[in-house]
Amino acid sequence: MKAHPEWEKFIRQELEKPYYIQLKNFLKNEMKTKTVYPLPENWFNALSVSPEKIKVIIMGQDPYHGDNQAHGFSFSVQKGIAVPPSLINIYKEIAREFNIEMSKKNGDLTPWVEQGVMLLNSILTVERNVAASHRGQGWEIFTDKIIQTLSDNFEHKVFMLWGKYAIGKQDLIDKNRHLVLTAAHPSPLARGAFDGNNHFIKANEYLQKNNMEPINWQIKD
Repeated sequence: MKAHPEWEKFIRQELEKPYYIQLKNFLKNEMKTKTVYPLPENWFNALSVSPEKIKVIIMGQDPYHGDNQAHGFSFSVQKGIAVPPSLINIYKEIAREFNIEMSKKNGDLTPWVEQGVMLLNSILTVERNVAASHRGQGWEIFTDKIIQTLSDNFEHKVFMLWGKYAIGKQDLIDKNRHLVLTAAHPSPLARGAFDGNNHFIKANEYLQKNNMEPINWQIKD
């Protein structure tokens, strides 16, 4: 997937800024000696949906760092890769809320993306097998601007913020214009309970209240 033309314009504006030039140089040097995930052509996959058509934003921290997992969407993995523990818990919550079956083996969330769900990591790259290795290099500035752009220029979007890191982004969002849902992180290692938050039902109710099609959250094999 490529960034939508409207996001391409946003990217071009950022390309010349000092923080982005520094980030670009960092990534260039990293890729000389290390494996970086996801592949460069997938870095901006989360921006493949037009900003107008985005209904729900699910924030992640940084990409999965295992082989063949990350493909530019938070919490999602490529087809054929085992469903990670955090996503297993997300699936359990959806199954509970809607009383539906969720896939046991398919962790590819692109069906959500196609319905207007933005799966955005705060940090868009990572070194292989080293979690949070690209923290503080400039991606956070870039993705914070994406959140602010959506908050400031549109209305009635749903932001799902899970865990302390993502919840820290809520100050970027105008809660009078959008729905902000917060919960513990779905990771089995996280403090607090993710299950029972009803975020997916709440999101759909909010969308319908504002005359938008709800999201079909079911992922099949």
